Amino acid sequence: MFTGIVTDIGEVMQLTQAGDLRVRIATGYPVADIDIGASIACDGCCLTVVATGAEARGWFDVDVSAESVARTNIGRWAVGSRINLERALKVGDELGGHIVSGHVDGVAEIIAMRDEGDSTRLGLRAPDALAGFIAPKGSVALNGTSLTVNEVAGAEFGVNIIPHTRQVTTWGTARTGDLVNLEIDTLARYVARLQDWAGR
Repeated sequence: MFTGIVTDIGEVMQLTQAGDLRVRIATGYPVADIDIGASIACDGCCLTVVATGAEARGWFDVDVSAESVARTNIGRWAVGSRINLERALKVGDELGGHIVSGHVDGVAEIIAMRDEGDSTRLGLRAPDALAGFIAPKGSVALNGTSLTVNEVAGAEFGVNIIPHTRQVTTWGTARTGDLVNLEIDTLARYVARLQDWAGR
């Protein structure tokens, strides 16, 4: 379980395809404190640590299944890609964003960007199957970042990126056309499921 508050920017060091995809990610986290089997959200994807090391710099390895590659933007990662990282929530931690599972539902495309004061307004297009779960003033996780939805029009929606978020995440280098990992709000998912069940 996560909160969508990014605490490090990792860098892809190595990708190896052997059965599943194994990715080595450089991190500023103290790797001595990362247990094998720990969960880390990598651009919003909950991935399990399978190895760690600290030769030239600290790193951890994760294995990524074909299902995860198909549903996320991980297939676009390359050596040098920078990714948002968040370690799993501990009991007693501050819940600064919203409840995020790390189970990405699909990818959204950035279709517009414009400056608005000191912030950046992003327009995105969600997959049609997920559009109904996105509501104005609701929450979404985009590349692992908890963000508030400003407006919704069909499958398109908007969010604001404040200067602090640009500085401490990868959003400072976002571009129109980028595909970003989208996780809909868990509460929206269950409300929709209950409505569907009650309508039977």
